[in-house]
Amino acid sequence: MNMPKALIIYQSKTGNTEAMAEAVEAGVKKEGLEVIRKRIEDASLDDLLEPEAIIIGTPTYFGATTAEVKKFIDESIKHFGKLEGKVGAAFASSGDLGGGNETAILDILRAFLVHGMIIQGYTSGGHYGPVSVGAPSGERKKVCIEFGAKVARLVKRLHGR
Repeated sequence: MNMPKALIIYQSKTGNTEAMAEAVEAGVKKEGLEVIRKRIEDASLDDLLEPEAIIIGTPTYFGATTAEVKKFIDESIKHFGKLEGKVGAAFASSGDLGGGNETAILDILRAFLVHGMIIQGYTSGGHYGPVSVGAPSGERKKVCIEFGAKVARLVKRLHGR
């Protein structure tokens, strides 16, 4: 029996979102899932079809996702109806405390809900998904690791593992 997979797609220009993606990946792997981690520029829409979980990380621009992340999400309509039942999650980084991290994450989660995906809320560390202001601190990296592990545990529960 194949182990479920998680796909982490992220954009990072300064390395902050990439550091978060690496920590999320560590959490998913800690729970035994296979992980495919790709920069947005290396990801294809067909990458969305195989994994049981899709996690997207974005820097925040003007309180929203980057244009590249938004374009990828918009073009995911190509697979409308084929992502239903997959687990979806998101994380974001910004340059300031009120920089729009939560609104950027909600943009991604809203699209996942339109696809019929399953979203889990969080009681600590960021209710919608992890956020970081600037480079993630050690505490923020721990939050990202736990977030990845929670996503993986949800996938395992849904797949009877």
